[in-house]
Amino acid sequence: MIEGEFAVPSLGALADEVATVLAGRHDPGVVVFERLLNAVVSHGFRDRQALAAALGGVPREFKVIPHGQVACLATIVGAAIGPVRAEGSGENSRAGWLELCQHEALGYIAGARAGEVAARLRAGDHVPFLLSVPSRPTGAVEPHALVERLTEYERLGIRPGPADLGQALLRCGGPIDPDVVRAAESLESVEGVRLAAWLRQDGLPHPAGRREREAGEAERPSKRRGARIGRRILVGHEAIEGRGAFPRQFWSLFRVFEPQISCPHWTLPDYRDAHTVATLPWHPDIAAARLLTGVASAADQDGRGSPAFLEALAAADGPAGPAVHLAVAYGLASLPERDREAAVRALVLLAERGRLDGELLGRELTELVELGTLRVPLLTESLRAAVAVPEGAGAVWAVLATALPGLLARTRPQLHGALLAVAADSARLSGARGELPEVTALARRPGSSQLLKQARRLRDALAGT
Repeated sequence: MIEGEFAVPSLGALADEVATVLAGRHDPGVVVFERLLNAVVSHGFRDRQALAAALGGVPREFKVIPHGQVACLATIVGAAIGPVRAEGSGENSRAGWLELCQHEALGYIAGARAGEVAARLRAGDHVPFLLSVPSRPTGAVEPHALVERLTEYERLGIRPGPADLGQALLRCGGPIDPDVVRAAESLESVEGVRLAAWLRQDGLPHPAGRREREAGEAERPSKRRGARIGRRILVGHEAIEGRGAFPRQFWSLFRVFEPQISCPHWTLPDYRDAHTVATLPWHPDIAAARLLTGVASAADQDGRGSPAFLEALAAADGPAGPAVHLAVAYGLASLPERDREAAVRALVLLAERGRLDGELLGRELTELVELGTLRVPLLTESLRAAVAVPEGAGAVWAVLATALPGLLARTRPQLHGALLAVAADSARLSGARGELPEVTALARRPGSSQLLKQARRLRDALAGT
C-alpha cells in the first residue's frame, strides 16, 4: 500500500533507523521522519509485542534539546511500546487546546496529527498505516494513493483519525484525474464521501493574498544589537472556506491572516523547516506568508536562519506566489551564510522549474533595498554565487533586468558597481539582449570609475558586442 522511499522497513531496520535518528538529535528530513512515523504505526498494527521488543531498548532521553521532529518521534515510539491505556483517545488529545498565534497555524496541524497518533497508540487503537504518509519528498499525497488507502480502511472497518485524514487532504491537490474522482465516489464511508468532494474541488482553495508594507520610514542605522533599521514587506491572505470539516487545531489555517498582527509567536516553537512546507505542499505561499516575519529577521536583525525552509518552498508542488518570492528576497541578503546559500539554490530551482517570476522578485528586491531592509553587498554576493551555478545566469538576469533600473534611479548608484558587474556577467552568460536606458545613460558618463566601467560592460553585453 505504501511504496517507494516511504515503504515500511523491516522491524530490525526500523529499530536501527530510529536509534540513529534519536541519537543524532538533528532534523532527519521529511522522507525519513514520515517513513519512520508510519512504520511505527504499521508495525504496531501487525504485532505490537514484536514492535515493543525491537524498540524497547532504544534510548529516548536527551541531554540536549533535540529537533522537534526527533522529539516527536521519541514520543510516538514511547506511546507505541508502552502499556495500553484504555482511557487514551484521539478525542482526549484535543482537550485544553488553545490557539495562541496565527503565525504557527501549520505547526498546530502537525501537532494535532502527532498528538492523535500518540493517543491512538496509547489506547491500543491500531491502524494499518497513516493516510497522510507522503507520496513525494515534498509531502504531497497522490490522489489515487489516498483513494486506495481509504478503500483499505473501509475493507478493514477502521475509522481514520480526524487529524490524520485532515493532514492527508491538505497534502492532496493539484490537477485531479477524473478517473480518480470516480474511484473516490465509489467509496461508501463518510470519509470517502468527503474525499470525493475534496477531489472534485481540486483540494484546498488558494486564498486571495494581499501585500502589506510596514508603516513608517526607515530608521537611521543603529549599533544596538538586534536593532531593526528598515521596513518589511509582508503578505496576508483572506479566509478559506471549509474549516468546519477539520479538527479545531486546523482552524487557524482557514482564518483571515493578518501578517502584522501582534502575537506571542517568539515564545513558541519555530516551525521554519521543510516539515512545515510538507504540511501544505500545494500551497507554499501560505507557509511562506505565515512565517515570513521569521525569515525576514535573519536579514534585518540577528534572527535565526531557515535554510531548509527556503529550499522546501522552491521545491514545493504548488505555485510560487508573492510570499515565496519575498522569502527568497530576504534569504538572498540574510546575515547567516547558510541562508544565503539556500536562497541561491531556491532561486535557481524556481527558474529550472519555470516558477520564477523575475519581474516580481526584482521589484521586491528594489523596494526592500530602498527601505533599508536588505544589505546590497550581501545581495550582490548571493547573486554572484547564483551566476556561477549552471542555469543560474538566466535566473539572475531575469531578476536584475527589473531590479537595476529602480535601484539606479532611486538609490545611490555609486553603491552598485559590484552589482552591475554581476549583471554584466549574467547578461553575457545567458545571452540576454536589449537595452536598459538607465544603464545606457550611466555608461555614457565620462570617467573611469568601477561603476562606469561595469555599466559599459553591461551595455555592451546587451548589445552583443
